[in-house]
Amino acid sequence: MKKISPWAFIPTLYLAEGFPYIIINVVSVLLYADLGFKNDTIVFWTGWLYLPWILKMFWSPLVDARSTKRRWLLAAQSVLGILFLAIAAAIIFQSFLAQQAAGNQTFLTLSLFGFLFGAFASATLDIATDGYYLLALTPEEQSSFVGIRTIFYRLAMILGSGILISAVGSLAQHNLFPKPYNWVVFFSMLGLLFIGFAIFHFHILPRPVEDKPSPLAQHTAWEEAFKTYFTQKNILYILLFILLYRFGEALLEKIVPLFLVKPITDGALGLSMTTYGFIKGTLGLGAIIAGNLAGGWLLGKFGFKKCIWPFALALVLPNFFYVYLATVKPGLYTIATLITLENFGYGLAMMALTVFIMYVSQGQYKTSHYAISTGIMALGMMVPSMLSGKMQVALGYTTFFWVTCIISLITFLIVPLAFKIEVLDETERKFHGPKD
Repeated sequence: MKKISPWAFIPTLYLAEGFPYIIINVVSVLLYADLGFKNDTIVFWTGWLYLPWILKMFWSPLVDARSTKRRWLLAAQSVLGILFLAIAAAIIFQSFLAQQAAGNQTFLTLSLFGFLFGAFASATLDIATDGYYLLALTPEEQSSFVGIRTIFYRLAMILGSGILISAVGSLAQHNLFPKPYNWVVFFSMLGLLFIGFAIFHFHILPRPVEDKPSPLAQHTAWEEAFKTYFTQKNILYILLFILLYRFGEALLEKIVPLFLVKPITDGALGLSMTTYGFIKGTLGLGAIIAGNLAGGWLLGKFGFKKCIWPFALALVLPNFFYVYLATVKPGLYTIATLITLENFGYGLAMMALTVFIMYVSQGQYKTSHYAISTGIMALGMMVPSMLSGKMQVALGYTTFFWVTCIISLITFLIVPLAFKIEVLDETERKFHGPKD
């Protein structure tokens, strides 16, 4: 049988992996904001959607032990397609009952269940796709395509929360599909896209010989992985760093999209969905990618400990931009510039956290340790983001941003903990030579 080139399926696999995360965690917030739900309600309930990414480390052995990675990812893509179509149907249902509080509550419940099940399917898709990548490609191909898969994953995020959101806004602005039917079009197309992904991948994906269920006995090691992770030296410092390094960003994450699109009469900026999609979803995500690339280069050249302080400054100081935006409410050019700069700083800082997690994921169970660390990182985002809605409603946007800026200074208290972690010293010496 003729070998299928990875170019035939890697781009679409990682497009399919990238879409659900941004749709479920960001676009859901915009949907509820556009349909008139209150900030504290939106933020609290969409905060729960992080949960599957926290818990996925517990069921990843099941993906290994039952069926093949190919079947898991095809099933996850199919489920996502059906769920997105179901959310479109729920929006139609809500439009008929828009004047009834009970109808709105029913829609919120139904759509949140759809997004939550979608989050579990998306987290499973992450596990299966990354596992399939390791089985379907040779080591040489894996090295060659690691950048390609990252590009298409990020491209999906830009499409999902940038270009497509701008299109949603344009549909309503030109009365082609008035609100909320513009969202019906969005989720219907997304559902059909994922069903198309599943059909295409069913026909195109190779069937690697190694892609088969692993014996359950192999997964008794999972218990040992947890034990070795939580009993390693300096574990308290490691946990505090992972949980609190982005504490300020966690408070801002759900509020910023609401601040950008909610009406000016509420103290927000009142951007249209079209403008939001361009500024935050396209320029902003593009800046994050640029920050990731720059951060990766700087960390590779100078090492974690030389970069962490400037990266921490790049993470914290741009938070004050939102105080300025809430107070002055400047023009679109200024808004776009400040949000782009803030996202670039976040991209730098996120690479530092990624490298930190890689450094502390050592030993026989380093893959499992990495999964545990990323689950803890998601927990560090989930809890503050859920609390931020009630804070913002109680304080208003300007005061909330001031309080968030002050709280985010905790990052500067957390950074010194990294210098106390011995495994970090060992890794720095390995890659960057002895300390100065």
